[in-house]
Amino acid sequence: MRAARAIFVLSYHRSRRPLPPSIDFLGAAEKSRAERSNKAQEAEAMGFRKGLLACFGPGGGGDEEAEQEARATPGARRRRTVMNLRSLSLEDLSRTLATTTLHAFTLDELKSVTKNFSTANFLGEGGFGPVYKGCVGGALRPGLAAQQVAVKYLDLDSDGVQGHREWLAEVVYLGMLSHPHLVKLLGFCNQDDHRMLVYEYMPRGSLENHLFNNPLAPLPWSTRLKIAVGAAKGLAFLHEADTPVIYRDFKASNILLDSDYAAKLSDFGLAKEGPKGDDTHVTTRVMGTHGYAAPEYILTGHLTAKSDVYSFGVVLLELLTGRRSVDKRRRGREQNLVDWARPYLRRADDRLQRVMDPGMESQYSTRAARGAAAVAHSCLQSVPKARPRMRDVVDALEPLLALDDDVPMGPFVFTVCEPEPAGKGSGAGDDEPAAAQGKWHVKSAVHADSPLRKGDCWVTSAAKRPESPPGVI
Repeated sequence: MRAARAIFVLSYHRSRRPLPPSIDFLGAAEKSRAERSNKAQEAEAMGFRKGLLACFGPGGGGDEEAEQEARATPGARRRRTVMNLRSLSLEDLSRTLATTTLHAFTLDELKSVTKNFSTANFLGEGGFGPVYKGCVGGALRPGLAAQQVAVKYLDLDSDGVQGHREWLAEVVYLGMLSHPHLVKLLGFCNQDDHRMLVYEYMPRGSLENHLFNNPLAPLPWSTRLKIAVGAAKGLAFLHEADTPVIYRDFKASNILLDSDYAAKLSDFGLAKEGPKGDDTHVTTRVMGTHGYAAPEYILTGHLTAKSDVYSFGVVLLELLTGRRSVDKRRRGREQNLVDWARPYLRRADDRLQRVMDPGMESQYSTRAARGAAAVAHSCLQSVPKARPRMRDVVDALEPLLALDDDVPMGPFVFTVCEPEPAGKGSGAGDDEPAAAQGKWHVKSAVHADSPLRKGDCWVTSAAKRPESPPGVI
């Protein structure tokens, strides 16, 4: 009998069936990438195991058991780690938490950090409760740099997610999930009935806010594509973890942006133990957001990694169109973004422009937009098995970042400079020609009403523009 495999929901048992040829974007590349990451994964798993040995002990198998453990794959060790976490006593879990890099904050400390959870520090409502902004000082905890943080106050029932002990096990597991495109968990608070998670602060807020609440400053195409690639990488990491994770509620409000507009996934919840063995889905109470949730999940409650892929397709469609997944203010079919836009996604002609966000003023690569639209179309397939894996989505989207040769420059101001007239200089060398001194001023400026593409040329003045004048505007 095959050993039971613990899966989390957020969790999924990865299928070993090959992808249909139509959606296997870059399958060969994945193999080489996996080989390169094996050593890093093994080092990470071994490092975490060292921290757990103090609680688990070497076991009764002596040297033979230790040798078997050394030969085990990183995935096998991680699965045993997660299952062992579930069986630890409260005392052992507390000792295990002490060996991790997570910081245990007191309630008074987090009250001080957030100014007693003041409304001025309120950031928003997450999937599990309110989120507050705070600032921790460098002296608060050894090894914790002074920084801004986001404190998520978990609004849980009296028994918690799996009870007090299970919640601590889940905190340890969340602390194990480290990736450049996941919001980093810094610590937690578990005092009396107060349970909080402390994350790094993301200064640019959510993708939802930039797409739908800031019409005067629409995101440029390059930034949208960068966000899509980053979010896809974060989701692919969760799906490919040794204990796979299903996000379950992937949406624009859960994609946060750092100061450089790098996307990081947040609010991917608290893990629940899912099916074991050869099961391929988790049956759970539907918790997704209307407009983002996959149709089969809504109908049956069956949750798989392909449910997340569908939700990613919806977010990608929002990035392309600048529209919400569901907007009751619109008429008829346009209220549902997928129903309205899907017919245009695979068009080889110019019909795709009908659904592209007009706020971008056509300043995007047509080839890249068509490529992203094709990926969205694949993710939004009605049949889950026809959708690509998130790793394939990453491989399809990432090359589009380099497609900028046909991006229009848009309306702009074109300036012509000439040497500063004689007599306007000052100080030593006033009699020297202005051009020789490197002094220039703007002679004329012309506003172009129609966009130009790279390589186009429009002569606006008879004045000869210098080859490399300093201070050209």
